[in-house]
Amino acid sequence: MARSPSPPRPGFFAEGAVPPPSPAAEEPHYLGHRDRLREKFAEAGGDALPDYELLELVLFRSIPRRDVKPLAKALIRRFGSFAEVLGAERARLLEVEGIGPGVVTDLKLVEAAGRRLARGEILERDVLTSWSALSDYLRATMAFAPREEFRILFLDKRNHLIADEVQGRGTVDHTPVYPREVARRALELSATAIILAHNHPSGDPKPSAADIAMTREIVSVLAPLQIVVHDHVIMGRHGHASLKGMKLF
Repeated sequence: MARSPSPPRPGFFAEGAVPPPSPAAEEPHYLGHRDRLREKFAEAGGDALPDYELLELVLFRSIPRRDVKPLAKALIRRFGSFAEVLGAERARLLEVEGIGPGVVTDLKLVEAAGRRLARGEILERDVLTSWSALSDYLRATMAFAPREEFRILFLDKRNHLIADEVQGRGTVDHTPVYPREVARRALELSATAIILAHNHPSGDPKPSAADIAMTREIVSVLAPLQIVVHDHVIMGRHGHASLKGMKLF
């Protein structure tokens, strides 16, 4: 005896079938926070934001689908400030849980942009009459570096920047400097003056006895070549020191 056909089971393609209603997707809580923070930045600018919020804004683009406030605060706790996060070594950044190579690249891109912006303020200018811009540039490039760097700004007769070079990188408290190498490079670039600069990763810019002795030696080597040492600036997280201003050479 033939069986009567079974009625079609309800399904997506069954005639008259209606898909079951899906539960309303809840919007992640951090999306509203992101919108509010972006609005705050647009209205008040970066100076109105604490370091961790400014860092959040950077991390928004690197990590689009996660609440990044805890990560931003963890980075500030670990390194101390927004600037110190950007200046931290790649290997140390990668030690922080939640930070991958892509995030590190984005942070270093922001750091490079800040340095390029600060450098633009001293190009094609008399460096000696743009001291505030020079100080800002040296702070951006050196103050938060984890190791000592010895930098030389080579100037022409108008005190315009010819070259800005890192002559050496050392440990947390020492960088070897060779005065005759400084003289050789100045002659190669036809510089008539230089400004010396290095950083103190300890944060305290107070010059050491070795800093003073090394500066005086460079001055004595360059003097017969008629190359002037305008200053030796020491940068620290908590300020800077001018050996010229302190009358130490």
